[in-house]
Amino acid sequence: MRAVAYKQPQPISAETSLIDIDLPTPEAKGHDLLVEVKAVSVNPVDVKVRASAAPPEGEYKILGWDAAGIVRAVGPEVTMFKPGDEVFYAGAINRGGSNVEFHLVDERIVGAKPKSLDFAAAAALPLTSITAYEALFDRLKVQDPVPGVANAILIIGGAGGVGSIAIQIARALTDLTVIATASRPETQAWVKELGAHHVIDHSKPLAPQIEALGIGAPAFIFSTTNTADHIASIVDAIAPQRIAAEANSWPAVNVARHEIHHAARFLCPRTNQLADDFLIGADRAVGQRRVVVDEREAALQRLGRDEHVPEHNAEFEVVPRQPRSDHLVVLRAPRW
Repeated sequence: MRAVAYKQPQPISAETSLIDIDLPTPEAKGHDLLVEVKAVSVNPVDVKVRASAAPPEGEYKILGWDAAGIVRAVGPEVTMFKPGDEVFYAGAINRGGSNVEFHLVDERIVGAKPKSLDFAAAAALPLTSITAYEALFDRLKVQDPVPGVANAILIIGGAGGVGSIAIQIARALTDLTVIATASRPETQAWVKELGAHHVIDHSKPLAPQIEALGIGAPAFIFSTTNTADHIASIVDAIAPQRIAAEANSWPAVNVARHEIHHAARFLCPRTNQLADDFLIGADRAVGQRRVVVDEREAALQRLGRDEHVPEHNAEFEVVPRQPRSDHLVVLRAPRW
């Protein structure tokens, strides 16, 4: 089978930063599904792993977590899926990645692909969606009534991968007033289209903008990006004794340095399985913004520089490029 891999971490501009290889098709054992991959995503975690994680000497490392495809074989202990089923999932960091023609994945972290989505749209969902879902319902517990404060959530980074999904989930599954942040006219319009009741600008102080809405301090805040830049505003904006969650890495931020008079709690979601009930049947779960880039390397370069890639987990698929055997990243079905 065909695969895209690397042998050693190096700049993405290097000719061998990603290479095409041929591997034996794996065999499904235990709870494993053998999935014929139809679409994959490129995520920031791909950049981080490729830049720092070296495989054992003489071996290859294959990137990729999000995937959508068709089950071609199942292990003897599989009970939830059968050959021919269409599935989507985020794989496991301790197993081979999804940038392969055929991929092994444990059935217990797999969901049935929503019938309303094509493979590319389905592959854009898993990591962003499970992060948003767990943050909202498992960590923030937005489903629990909060007396005495605004029944509202502030989602910082509403136009990003996690933020855009969080807006839609919050609107579809809760009665929360959704306040989302975006800083450019086009992303503000996009966030509004996704369902946000109010849009504010995260390049400016948040608390005064929220106060101007006249709805009161929100019960919940979900920071999906650049938390270190917004921590002071989060403290100022959140209702007393309420909860904030973040879904990006901010090790340099010491929350204790800030005067948290409200005694807000800060949580960090850690997702490890796919929620299978929240977007089934959604006609436009990832909206209409899709990313097309000329090369996989270009996408990874942009993510590596921490540049904004709209819907940065959006649909990336692998098709042959001529005259070399490299690959383009495009939207439609791959031609292996």
